[in-house]
Amino acid sequence: MRFFIIDDDEAIRSMLAQIIEDDDLGEVVGEAEDGSLVDAYLLNGRKVDILFIDLMMPVQDGIETVRLLGSFAGKIIMISQVESKNMVGEAYSLGIEYYITKPINRLEVRGVIQRVAERMRLEKSIRDIQRSLNALTGNPAEQQATCTEKNILTSGKLVLSELGILSETGSKDLLEILLFLYQYEKKKPLGHEFPSLKDIFLTIAGRKLGRSANTAELNREIKASEQRVRRAVIQSLNHLASIGLTDYSNPTFENYAPKFFDFTEIRKKMLELENGTKSVQSPIRLHTKKFIQAFYLESKRLNEQE
Repeated sequence: MRFFIIDDDEAIRSMLAQIIEDDDLGEVVGEAEDGSLVDAYLLNGRKVDILFIDLMMPVQDGIETVRLLGSFAGKIIMISQVESKNMVGEAYSLGIEYYITKPINRLEVRGVIQRVAERMRLEKSIRDIQRSLNALTGNPAEQQATCTEKNILTSGKLVLSELGILSETGSKDLLEILLFLYQYEKKKPLGHEFPSLKDIFLTIAGRKLGRSANTAELNREIKASEQRVRRAVIQSLNHLASIGLTDYSNPTFENYAPKFFDFTEIRKKMLELENGTKSVQSPIRLHTKKFIQAFYLESKRLNEQE
């Protein structure tokens, strides 16, 4: 990964560069002390993947600079001591990926870079697969189907990454469910008729174990799969609630939280995280089917956009 840093504080530029280099996250290919010194031509010419930019600078601030970087091909991470929701919201509306509040925290910077890098890899995979599909001429329908299935799975991985659960064990089960629903809808449009969770998990278990599996083996695998998915759903709830608690206007929170969870449950989790205690009187209820439906529809929407 290639980085460029814009900040009027030399100490901040040095700290970011040190984090990037010490943790082997990539290479810093340029620095500037003000947004007026940088344009898209410069950044693209240096093949910058990720741009760190300060919000408040003396001549041209971060908001104005991002607005003028229309043709910049990389991702943008904004850093600032300012925590105004209006300014943060405006920054996100201009297309930045993350907003990091000063003082700089090494673990936060590293985590944000890793998430942005993962998103870039997934987006590249989607583009590559889409180009392969567009290039197919005269190939059998079965080969095309295989490519489209890879495409929906790549979109699914991007969604799981946004939900903060791509590395969870249950993500494999969710991707298998995604593929099943994608194939199912080709034969029978879902509309308002969504397969039951029982049928979904039974099908996934049967595919994994094969036709020779007996009832006891199937039941064990179904139970294990349900537990893995449930743990992934819980982790996703924690991830989104944590984002919302830090920045309610974060686009990831605004986009995914209401789609995947009921607002009351999100709010309960945010209060738990804020207070450091679990709610005893009104425990959080998880709706696995709602989550799976949202996961399928969001992956499908993303796939159709590419």
